[in-house]
Amino acid sequence: MTEIPLVRLLYPLALALLVAWWYVSWSGDRRTPWVALSRMLAQLLLVGYVLAYIFKTEYAAVVLGVLALMALAAGWIALRTETKKRLRLYPYALIGVIGGGGLALAVATQLVLRPDPWYSPSVLIPLGGMAFSNAMNAVSLAAERFFSERKEGRDPQQARALAYKAALIPATNGLFAVGIVSIPGLMTGQILAGVSPLIAARYQILVMLMVYTAAGLAAAMFLEAVRRLAANGEVGY
Repeated sequence: MTEIPLVRLLYPLALALLVAWWYVSWSGDRRTPWVALSRMLAQLLLVGYVLAYIFKTEYAAVVLGVLALMALAAGWIALRTETKKRLRLYPYALIGVIGGGGLALAVATQLVLRPDPWYSPSVLIPLGGMAFSNAMNAVSLAAERFFSERKEGRDPQQARALAYKAALIPATNGLFAVGIVSIPGLMTGQILAGVSPLIAARYQILVMLMVYTAAGLAAAMFLEAVRRLAANGEVGY
């Protein structure tokens, strides 16, 4: 793949600054776009240096530790909208993220890709990020919809069904759109790197199945736990 000189990033940055200027001019919000762009640049530069170090590690514990931190953060962020119940629900969100995302990641890496060594950071960490982030989003949507439905008077089982359907909308839309509306980043990157489109398609199929499974299992585990809590009166609206 062609290396991108840093100076060339000024071109897309100029367009992004134009969008930020419009945002400020029309909304009056002078903070959000600048903070968002600044954080994006800082975070990606930082993660680039961190990953460059981690990818050289020969210790499985380091890789598993990074995955654990990702899962812990994902479980907490998933409950961002449930501020009053966040601590109460966190263990169940964590079960969903680790159970759903972890199982999907394990199948994709250990049964399909089979990297050598098995804990290869260049494989586990990027795919782990995909699995855990999609599990996180599914749990977040599930939590928001479940308690919204409970406020509308739905019983826990009805709320669970509606919340599960809502939680899987992004992952399901992704299955419908891939290859028609969008060519995902992984496949695009591999094609740009010179990999055959047919081989790149296999990898993308693996990723799409992993993402869908991570989201579905995470939401199911979380919602079943929350349904039981609600049925027993242990958690309110």
